[in-house]
Amino acid sequence: MNDPVRVLIVDDHPLVREGLIVRISAQPDLEVCGEASDVDQALSLTSTTRPALVIVDLALKGSNGLDLIKKVRASEVSPKILVVSAYDEVFFAERALRAGAQGYINKQEAQGSIIDAIRTLLRGELYLSLNMTQRLTDQALFGSRASRGIEGLSDRELEIFELIGRGYATRLIAEQLHLSAKTVATHRENVLRKLQIDSIAELTRYAIREGLSSLEAPCRAALVAPTKRTRDASP
Repeated sequence: MNDPVRVLIVDDHPLVREGLIVRISAQPDLEVCGEASDVDQALSLTSTTRPALVIVDLALKGSNGLDLIKKVRASEVSPKILVVSAYDEVFFAERALRAGAQGYINKQEAQGSIIDAIRTLLRGELYLSLNMTQRLTDQALFGSRASRGIEGLSDRELEIFELIGRGYATRLIAEQLHLSAKTVATHRENVLRKLQIDSIAELTRYAIREGLSSLEAPCRAALVAPTKRTRDASP
């Protein structure tokens, strides 16, 4: 009998990790080998537990999941990486793939598809929603639909742009990304300058027009576990 496939979970919300652990641990051929809430923990556990697959959220304490993806892919272990995030795939899925991920799921859809996504990656295939697959196919055939200004944003600026589009105020963005309000304000001004937009209201309309949709609260709630965690996951 083969040993279960080891999966590491990286998300800074304990209840989300709990939900993922419950669902993954219910599969006899999968096991959660650890859980982390930030980049340093994730890199340490990747090295010590040597998972075959890492589940990564893009919003992490003190950093972002895109940076983590690049570091994990460059590590000796080099596991498969599945992004499970509240961030809208229109903005982040392609960037996550370029960073080294092999799949992307919005948290709102993850409850019913997380196991299928894991198995797809373990087979050596990519996992994306049908809408995102079609979008990438259209880009390959007809050229990118994305704004050149958005492509020019850094990963952190793109995160802040997405949260502004959701209607988050500076203080809430700072709490979400574990940054100071001053740092958020600086990034926000850079976003406005790069996109040649004069106001936050105009920036919000622009984000919605580019495809922003889902809100984080329902996405997070979709993965909250109703039962106690199992397996040997690290705190």
